[in-house]
Amino acid sequence: MKKISRLLNYLADYKGKIGLYFLFNLLSILFGLLSFTLLIPVLNILFGAKDAQPVPATAVRQSAGFIKDTLNSFIDLIQHQDKLTALAYVCVCVVLFTVLKNLFLYFALYTLNPLRNAVLRRLRDDMFTKTLSLPIGFFTEERKGDLISRMTNDINEVELSIMAVLEVFIREPLTILFYLGSMIYMSYQLTLVMLVLLPIAGLIIGRISKSLRKSSNLAQEQLGGMLGLIDETLVGMRVLKAFNAENHQHLRFMKLNNLLFRTRNRIAARRELASPMSETMGVIVVSVILWIGGRMVFSGTGFDGATFIAYIALFTQIINPFKSLSNAFYNVQKGTSALDRIEHLLTVENTIKELPNAKPIRTFEQAIEFKNVHFSYGEKKILSGIDLTIEKGKVIALVGSSGAGKSTLVDLIPRFHDVSSGEILIDGVNIKDCKLDDVRRLMGVVGQDPILFNDTIYSNITLGTGGATQPQVEESARIAHADKFILQKKDGYETVVGDRGSRLSGGERQRVTIARAVLKNPPILILDEATSSLDSESERIVQEAINQLMQNRTCIVIAHRLSTVKHADEIIVMDKGTIAERGSHADLLAKGGIYKNLVDMQQVK
Repeated sequence: MKKISRLLNYLADYKGKIGLYFLFNLLSILFGLLSFTLLIPVLNILFGAKDAQPVPATAVRQSAGFIKDTLNSFIDLIQHQDKLTALAYVCVCVVLFTVLKNLFLYFALYTLNPLRNAVLRRLRDDMFTKTLSLPIGFFTEERKGDLISRMTNDINEVELSIMAVLEVFIREPLTILFYLGSMIYMSYQLTLVMLVLLPIAGLIIGRISKSLRKSSNLAQEQLGGMLGLIDETLVGMRVLKAFNAENHQHLRFMKLNNLLFRTRNRIAARRELASPMSETMGVIVVSVILWIGGRMVFSGTGFDGATFIAYIALFTQIINPFKSLSNAFYNVQKGTSALDRIEHLLTVENTIKELPNAKPIRTFEQAIEFKNVHFSYGEKKILSGIDLTIEKGKVIALVGSSGAGKSTLVDLIPRFHDVSSGEILIDGVNIKDCKLDDVRRLMGVVGQDPILFNDTIYSNITLGTGGATQPQVEESARIAHADKFILQKKDGYETVVGDRGSRLSGGERQRVTIARAVLKNPPILILDEATSSLDSESERIVQEAINQLMQNRTCIVIAHRLSTVKHADEIIVMDKGTIAERGSHADLLAKGGIYKNLVDMQQVK
């Protein structure tokens, strides 16, 4: 129960409907019970007993005494009728009680289903919200396919395995309680035998399900790996075809697919054993009850034949609830594994935390300062002893070989990661002391890989800004040199860009991301290899757009093509996580160090 406590907590806002569900189930059970309590007096009348016995007091008296009195009056009435008329009365009553039983059962399910769906909706929303809040570093460690699996397949598993049996854990115990109360009243000795046998049967069934949860967890992990492989395949389809690697990828997929096939077969074999095993154990218990009860009837020391038949009828009705609880136990074991994976995501610690008394920061007036900044990712040290001041209005270029720490350094400014030690200040205030949204609102990022979402061009440009007018969007597109190609599209700004912007060329995608940054109008601009993946013509157009975007802004530029940064106010040369050299293009050339070697390799003049 601890595992599903989060799901139950979601139901706290629906106490009224839960009460209705309980009431409808209670009425359904009572009307079902009444049908069977009529058996004793009716059997006595039909088979020649002189006096009909009154309805046993059982749980009916405790819940609604007037029902018992009404039934006894009804029995008095049919005693004075012939057997066929009495039988007709009884048939009508059985039909009526059955209709009422099933009507209230429908009302109960009609009340429960919206609650069940509401819990799943909350769970999906919590998972997606948590995913959005996690730092960038989390996604470099986790497999994307596994995360998608948790938010889709694991949720579906919880729906099918836990939420679908929620009704069982409420309705069936009530059924067992009321029917068992009646059976104890009829014969506590026989019921005691049953209560000894049923737990033994339950223990035998329980032993079979021990390994089900472990196998279920393994299946969900394997499915996550398969989704990751599918995602890699779709993204890298061009490379696979270029290198004739389709068979290689297919073999990888078949390996995972076969593993999942075998694991799910094991799970199904155990799960499907639940129903026949519980039925078999139930028949064994019934046979024992029949033998012991029959001896009591024959010896005359127990109850009469009519009461024994009614007792057996009640017992047959109690077997299905026990069977449903047995199946539900299997399903919950399977669903708990999925819930564990969901809970792992929901409880991941977010290392990027905003202080309760965080200060607002609306403008950028002076400088960004790195003071003895160190950063490690796990055991790996990425940055060491960074001291750097970026004054307002300056263009700072970061250069160096791959893995030198350039991208990590700029990612620390908008707090995509937090420093391991040292501090980063904006206008003299530590960014950890500022509101996270305010810090990021001061910055615009244009990366090497232009990220677009499967929406319209208009929506991609206005992403995160809100309230932008059509003229403002068009002006941003014009500054980014994107207006011409947008207007050439059939639907203009309402053109859907496709998955990851696949319907646009590389240069067009990059210009849309620049238009997005222009519309945001941030005082601080971060450019991470914004033109490195473009052809010469696209690079020229995008560079012109970037030059306009950089005007009157503080810019931090990461570049491998040194020709694009030689006019920067200061060039920072990174090497193995430290600042190796700094200065203007001319000064660094004169030093003849790392920068000079990079320039010579690219033949920049």
